Amino acid sequence: MKLRDVLAAAVVPALLSVAAAPAWAQDAEEAAGEEDDSKLKASTLGAIKARSIGPALMSGRIGDIAVNPHDFSEWYVAVCSGNVWKTTNNGITFEPIFDNEKSYSIGCVTIDPKNPSVVWVGTGENNSQRSVSFGDGVYKSTDGGKSWTNVGLEDSEKIGMIAIDPRDSDTVFVAAQGPLWRNGGERGLYRTTDGGETWDLVLEISEKTGVNEVHIDPSDPDVMYASAYQRQRKVWTLINGGPESGIYKSTDGGETWREVTSGIPSVDKGRIGMDISPADPNRVYAIVEAADDEGGVFRSDDKGETWKKINGYMSSSPQYYNELFCDPIDPNRVYFLDTFMHATEDGGENINRVPRMYRHVDDHALWINPTNTNHIIVGSDGGIYDTYDRGENWRFMQNLPITQFYKVAVDNAEPFYNVYGGTQDNNTQGGPSRTNDMAGITNADWFITVGGDGFEPAID
Repeated sequence: MKLRDVLAAAVVPALLSVAAAPAWAQDAEEAAGEEDDSKLKASTLGAIKARSIGPALMSGRIGDIAVNPHDFSEWYVAVCSGNVWKTTNNGITFEPIFDNEKSYSIGCVTIDPKNPSVVWVGTGENNSQRSVSFGDGVYKSTDGGKSWTNVGLEDSEKIGMIAIDPRDSDTVFVAAQGPLWRNGGERGLYRTTDGGETWDLVLEISEKTGVNEVHIDPSDPDVMYASAYQRQRKVWTLINGGPESGIYKSTDGGETWREVTSGIPSVDKGRIGMDISPADPNRVYAIVEAADDEGGVFRSDDKGETWKKINGYMSSSPQYYNELFCDPIDPNRVYFLDTFMHATEDGGENINRVPRMYRHVDDHALWINPTNTNHIIVGSDGGIYDTYDRGENWRFMQNLPITQFYKVAVDNAEPFYNVYGGTQDNNTQGGPSRTNDMAGITNADWFITVGGDGFEPAID
């Protein structure tokens, strides 16, 4: 008997018996302390365990990557719709380490620079797409991801970035974008000075505007930058920007903040991505979405006090990208995440595509090796890739089964039925529920039925 037939045999009669019992009879049983064995309980299905059947041939959307600064073979991967994964062997294998927590949508992951066993996770994907889900706050692990504790901000729904004070591991800043579909929630820049026991809202804009990024100056941790992002999604549109978006700076370790506006467009702005050059912390880059074609790439050479528009480049969909990463060694080299990743070699004057032969589009995460900047790890809608020659050649991590399915259906094939599904940006795929192969289900068993983004399959 097939699993679905077993479920039907067990579940449907139970549901019918519950429905058939009048309310007064159920109330009488409860009042008498008797338990109705015909009722469907969690224990009824508790023995049935889910198993992974893939696929990983196109993987899925990556939100963030954190690499152990003391051991580059150890990474944590935040998946936009698939929890957190860890590798300790440079991507040869990955282990899911967040499956028992309450959120599957992840916005960011950060490793404590002083103690790499301490890992912070912000739940809720920080993009504004239709396909994003929400989270339930901030999690912390003190044992390298073996166990997790929710340390608060449960009503933030979407966390954009977490930054840890390099002088004090208990001082942590959380950029909370807040709910996408409504006002309010825990929204703004939060700080804890006791490792997550308590939180203070140190930068509050409004009930409509949250903070999507926070950066700490590596040369002077009292200097910090944050970008505010005003946005809200409706069923019929995305309100992607407003007068409250902007760049903020603190010079007292996050105690007080002021908006910096010199050289920044005064019109309504959308999502702003930022980074500080590790090679020259006086230099700060920003990619600013702005109305009236006033947006583009901006650069400050005086720690964010004044800005100059260097280039009119803008990502293809700022609410989905608009993040940039500075090269650790060369202050003139910056990478821009986009449908096709771009880079500049001259401080923003010229911006061109990074080679991407045979690599998936839509990049959302990036790590640059600080000791060998030719080595880069990229997270995209199609999973994780790395390169050791700055994009000339890429390796695909074909072992992360995190494809985001919108719709699924099954057929009646024998001896094992097939599963079909429309996916986020990874076509519509089909694959077997089981195989006779001693290796089990592999990527080679999955196939593409039609290209595109998330169709609903129906099988004859």
